[in-house]
Amino acid sequence: MPTIGVQAMMLRDHAKEHGVGESLRRVAELGYRAVEMSQIPMTPTNVEAMERAQQDLGIDIASLSASYLPQRGSDSLSEDLDKISTDCERLGVRYLRIGMAPLQYLTSISDVADFCAGVDKVAVELAQRGVRLYYHNHHVEYGRLEGRTLLDIIYDSAPNLGLEVDVHWVQRGGDDPVRALRRYGERTELVHLKDYRIAIMPPEAIEARAAGDFAAFGEAWRDLVQFAEVGEGTLDFPSIITTSAEIGAEYLFVEQDQFYGRDVFECLRISRDNLIAMGFGEMF
Repeated sequence: MPTIGVQAMMLRDHAKEHGVGESLRRVAELGYRAVEMSQIPMTPTNVEAMERAQQDLGIDIASLSASYLPQRGSDSLSEDLDKISTDCERLGVRYLRIGMAPLQYLTSISDVADFCAGVDKVAVELAQRGVRLYYHNHHVEYGRLEGRTLLDIIYDSAPNLGLEVDVHWVQRGGDDPVRALRRYGERTELVHLKDYRIAIMPPEAIEARAAGDFAAFGEAWRDLVQFAEVGEGTLDFPSIITTSAEIGAEYLFVEQDQFYGRDVFECLRISRDNLIAMGFGEMF
């Protein structure tokens, strides 16, 4: 049975102000027990706070994140592999994920091939150290080169790389989340639970259109697609979670990129309450 946890990207601002330990305490207080660390620097102080949260709060640091190439605020596979492996070993982490390929690798067949060759080599080396490497999708990987999606090319060309399927970005890319989970399920132990909401058109946008301000109206029109608390949008999470369990996914991380005026912990509470109401309380 999968465990439902939290993608810590949501906590980055709170952690920066109050410390990682306090952020993880608040997460545990809400009833979550697993966390995927992302966009929180893996400094000695922060790693120590994660270790204390494991010991004192029963938090499972389930997965860590790294960039492929050097990137500000993130350890990179190209320069920090030993340090990343040491952090994984210290925290007992078996899963490491790349949030996205560098965009310059997603523009041509030869560039994608170069990325896949490099990342697959790293995946093999990490596997020898007891860590499995995963790739997290966005919508950009549903772009097509020579009739195939970038995501299919990456999946087929880097056979030692797992996939972390983000159901919101799958939907935004024009695919069906359940179908994607089944297609990539053999190598999908990690899933992001992120809802897809269409907002109600704000009155000021309607007024802008009536006044001939089509630029303001167009911006509001584009922004109708929103990130949402799980259960507050249009995705079929009972089917998504049931399918995730069927394919053998181990962790399902609640994630929301924007909060639209709500507090991060209120968003997490709403997602958890909705998931429990759907019948998935035993996964927390």
